[in-house]
Amino acid sequence: MWRDLLAEWPLIRQLREGSDGTGPEAMSRDTRELQTKTAGAAVARSVCPYCAVGCGQLVHHRGGELVAIEGDPESPISRGRLCPKGAASHQLLTHAGRLTNVKYRAPFATRWQEIPLDEAMDKIADRVWESRERTFEEERDGRALMQCTGIAHLGGATLDNEENYLLKKLFTAGLGMTRLSNQARI
Repeated sequence: MWRDLLAEWPLIRQLREGSDGTGPEAMSRDTRELQTKTAGAAVARSVCPYCAVGCGQLVHHRGGELVAIEGDPESPISRGRLCPKGAASHQLLTHAGRLTNVKYRAPFATRWQEIPLDEAMDKIADRVWESRERTFEEERDGRALMQCTGIAHLGGATLDNEENYLLKKLFTAGLGMTRLSNQARI
């Protein structure tokens, strides 16, 4: 029993084998069994949410929980590197102080109230549709116009070309909006 216990001790293995202690002989059983925190996690490719550079990220998740976020070495933009903000984006999603409700102030109200995100999204959708219905102009001077001048859209700098293309198609062809821009141009 003692002999087996001592044989597991890395120092005894190094002395017995005459090795320099920089290889596997220096590892304990616990060390040999260690795995990375991302072992067995699924990976999704994403884009960093902070600025307009669009660095690639690998988002590791397991069982519906976020495990880690790291730079994507296959990204032609960042080649696996992230700035300090991008490297800390795991905390953006998991920090205990992260807000999960929306602050809302009803018309003519003097105080803000918290409402769930789903309720806020429904309010936004309803108001967009009401504004479109109110300001949509089908024709002017007998000619087809099909435009909505009562709604504008300012795109985010982290949107890629494909997302901007789809938004433009939805907002111009779908809703008839004519006031669209992207903050990358500001």
